[in-house]
Amino acid sequence: MLLDTKSFTKIESRFQNIFEPKLIIELCQNSYLREFEPDKTIVDIGTEITHMPLVISGSIKVLTENEEGVELLLYYLELGETCAVTLNCCSRKSKSSVRAISETDAEMLFVPVERMDDWMVKFKSWRTYVLDSYNERLNEMVKAIDNIVFHSLEERLRMYIKDKVWATKSAVLNITHQDIANELYSSRVAISRLMKKLENDNFIEQQRNKIIVVEYNK
Repeated sequence: MLLDTKSFTKIESRFQNIFEPKLIIELCQNSYLREFEPDKTIVDIGTEITHMPLVISGSIKVLTENEEGVELLLYYLELGETCAVTLNCCSRKSKSSVRAISETDAEMLFVPVERMDDWMVKFKSWRTYVLDSYNERLNEMVKAIDNIVFHSLEERLRMYIKDKVWATKSAVLNITHQDIANELYSSRVAISRLMKKLENDNFIEQQRNKIIVVEYNK
């Protein structure tokens, strides 16, 4: 699928410092762009992976889920990044074990799986990109596990809020206590208690289904 001139220019500007020109041309000849509003599922658990998504704009959160349907946030994806778990599914031709959801308005470039092996041989920049993506996402998943095992729930909550501000580029977070509890693998009651403490500490202000992070709103 050949992208139009406007889309080609956009892809070129995003990846010109990462990929060589010939690879950018092949990306535009073989991939397609999609736009997503906030809170839209981009890749779901159990979905057969036929294309690898690359972030062109916006922020994407990646979660896993246990047998009871309880979600756990793994990491965020930003401009130029891709999901290592999805990469692994592409190489093994298996179904997705994670769920990717748009945190903000987002635009994604979808690369067909069948081209990935060819590019690993043909383009050094693609090999470097794929290997670096594996490494970065692995480090982030280790960090997520470390947070659960070695940090208190309050510490995890503070880090979660800071990461959320960074991902959305906004000090105003439209999120409920239940949403936070789901992503931190906790209970709403525990989160509500700690949110009140953070409010008393002047770290946040709370409104209905909304959190204002004081530190970043000055």
